[in-house]
Amino acid sequence: MKLPKEILNGFLIFLGIGLYFLLMNVLGLADLFYLRTLNVFFIFWGVNKTLQMNLLEGETNFVSNAVSAMATSVVGVSMSVLGLLIYSYARGGDAYVKSLSETFLFGGDPSVTAYCICLFFEGIASSVIVTMMLMLYWNNKYAAD
Repeated sequence: MKLPKEILNGFLIFLGIGLYFLLMNVLGLADLFYLRTLNVFFIFWGVNKTLQMNLLEGETNFVSNAVSAMATSVVGVSMSVLGLLIYSYARGGDAYVKSLSETFLFGGDPSVTAYCICLFFEGIASSVIVTMMLMLYWNNKYAAD
């Protein structure tokens, strides 16, 4: 059974983000909040790959490409947040979340669930922005009929 490209590329986004954060943790850079924001490049890469695959298949409809791109990024973000949830509980739960950079989302002491929910909404917002940016880029390259 062949997986849809949205799920495949969403999984690749998840792998990229996961490996990036594990590497940052190993190198001792996990507390630098500005390095955490670079994960958006993995979303750009996965969504761009989906759009390129769509165009190679001859799909030039703006709406269907936008839905495909958005689905890819939502799969990637959802899997990444789920991975963070599991990883956080494996590393100590709320105590681990408190050790993360306080300047990232909150200043208080959030629970693992609150942290993951906020990251999910932030990820969805960045997914919409990435999708629109790439749709505008590819729309200028290949005009729909």
